[in-house]
Amino acid sequence: MTIYKEERSRGWLEAEHRQLTRSIWFSMVAVRVFSERATLTHQLGEFIVKKQDEALLKNPYFKVSVSGGSLINALHDCLVADKQLAPRVEWSKWQVYFSDERIVPLTHDDSNYGTFKKDVLDKLPSAVQVNVHHMDDSLVLNGDAQSNNKIAAEYEQILPESLDLVLLGCGPDGHTCSLFPGEKHKYLLRETTKRVAWCHDSPKPPSDRITFTLPVLKEAGALCFVAEGSSKQDIMHDIFDLKNDQLPTVLINKLYGGKTSWFVNDEAFVKVQTKTF
Repeated sequence: MTIYKEERSRGWLEAEHRQLTRSIWFSMVAVRVFSERATLTHQLGEFIVKKQDEALLKNPYFKVSVSGGSLINALHDCLVADKQLAPRVEWSKWQVYFSDERIVPLTHDDSNYGTFKKDVLDKLPSAVQVNVHHMDDSLVLNGDAQSNNKIAAEYEQILPESLDLVLLGCGPDGHTCSLFPGEKHKYLLRETTKRVAWCHDSPKPPSDRITFTLPVLKEAGALCFVAEGSSKQDIMHDIFDLKNDQLPTVLINKLYGGKTSWFVNDEAFVKVQTKTF
């Protein structure tokens, strides 16, 4: 496997050994592998800011969605804590959406919005205003199918026709958004009319969520996965060596590879054996 160093001044890749970054192409999917987390988060931030700048050349707002989990911590590190990148983030021109959300009150510890607010929004200077679009949690305590479907339908109504960037995580089981592998979860992957759907059987609690479906990802300008840590080793092997068609992440790579990037660290990628692509 060739080791690459990413040279920002040259705009692409210069082959070298003993460098921090590998950039690999699996079909049309760009995978960037980093040995140091600080380099991963900085380059992720550069990628996001580049997408921001490209979007703002054409439109007054940068429309981006985020997921939960460790992705939010990475966003804090690259967009808030990184002193080089933080001044370049035009927060007032961001329109932020959520790729999935747990059907819990927004103040609940499991809320993706709540985590994003605590780890990112609350760390910004008080004068900074960010347009954040979260679900209406007034119905969450009802807990019935009608209410949960209404929460999903109402969130779909506030989505733009297309997002400039969708930021995604990858679970150890290969799920992303709240699109899970397995036969009983395929109703979400087969959804073609609803852009946001109710996931009523998440294998990890809380079981009730709303999630983007594939039509949202299809219309997005770019998709970006972030995966870190030893807990992702087996699933990275399944995705990039075995290309397990039952995994939502593999399906997304195949359907939308031309606009899909992965930012991963060596620890997560150590079991991937593929040499040619």
